[in-house]
Amino acid sequence: MASSSHLPIGAMSRLAWRNLWRNHRRTFIMLLAISVGVWAMIFMTALMRGMVDQMIEDGIDSLPGLVQVHHPEFRDDPSIDHRIPQPDAEKSLALQIPEITGWAPRIRVPAMISSERNNRGITLLGVDPQGEIALGFDPQSIIEGRFLESSDDKGLVVGAKLLERLETRLGKRVVVMSQDPENNIADRGFRIVGVYKAKLSGLEETFIYGGLTTIQALLDVPGEVSEIAVTGHDYRDVDSLHQRVSGIYGKGFETLPWMEMDTYLGMMMKMMDGFVLVWIIVIFLALSFGLVNTLMMAVFERVREIGLMQALGMKPSAILYQILLESLMLLALGLLLGNILAVASILPVRDGIDISSVAEGMEMMGASSVLYPALKLKDLLMANSVVIVLGIVTSLLPAWRASQYRPVEAIAKT
Repeated sequence: MASSSHLPIGAMSRLAWRNLWRNHRRTFIMLLAISVGVWAMIFMTALMRGMVDQMIEDGIDSLPGLVQVHHPEFRDDPSIDHRIPQPDAEKSLALQIPEITGWAPRIRVPAMISSERNNRGITLLGVDPQGEIALGFDPQSIIEGRFLESSDDKGLVVGAKLLERLETRLGKRVVVMSQDPENNIADRGFRIVGVYKAKLSGLEETFIYGGLTTIQALLDVPGEVSEIAVTGHDYRDVDSLHQRVSGIYGKGFETLPWMEMDTYLGMMMKMMDGFVLVWIIVIFLALSFGLVNTLMMAVFERVREIGLMQALGMKPSAILYQILLESLMLLALGLLLGNILAVASILPVRDGIDISSVAEGMEMMGASSVLYPALKLKDLLMANSVVIVLGIVTSLLPAWRASQYRPVEAIAKT
């Protein structure tokens, strides 16, 4: 038979559970505080994670691709002067690897578009339609007309906002002007065959799409392009993809992953993981005061009882263990309820939260008007781990205090 100084784990657990519910009201209040705190941690983290993920994905879609190949001077001066050869059969075959889910050659030059009533500075894109769709262009974003049918399509696809600015409509002709490699004006009339709606309305005023072969003929650069865009499976892990593409193209070309092409998006991704941890710790610090207070009150109410147990032979370490066990049970219950609340509140809005009422402000940050919460397993595990670890650390003070009572003095307290 085990002595009171070495109670079996089952007996210690039953004792801790009964002690926890001696004051139902206080325990319920603390459970509510922990549950709401855990819910806030997970729910707000999912919202922030979803917003940042959406910003990154939208940013990558506008680049597009996870890796791009350019002339070394193209990013400093994105003109047709800094162009590279279109992939030949050998390079095209080399790009057919499992890491690559899509790639496409593209012309990308500054240009001017003019309608009967207005004109605007834009970025002219000469694209292969199938390659562009593989890179992430959504055909469902075409709200009027159609997308380009082939590389030698003579039509033009423009954004809805740009259409408003030009005061024209689908089916009308516009003139596109740019410069060829000889610095001569290259212009041509195009008929608008499609109108697209972008997730970020600013992109609708920036990019217009024409067939790759048609734009190459306009600029007199047959067989040459501005960039090769390559996409893969996971935007968070592009090192191997970057290395493979760099190996295919080698020296004389600038091959960059998306986080170097758009340093703002790269910084956002790096900051997000740090933000999640800081957010969780800040929320728990607010909860820890209530937890310490609850446990300290539980200890003060049981001073005589603790002294009696020590007098009967229970060691101080067993007292400390029992108080920590009570704390762990309280934290476990709070975590269970908090996780259930968080999942229950995230699942109904997983298809998106319409924030169009603040769309303008969100777009200034690079976010779209629909927010998709992203509940990540690693965020759940982090929140639960931090609560357990910091909760036990926080409980050490009242547990240590209880273990330090002298039996005679404790029994004498009224």
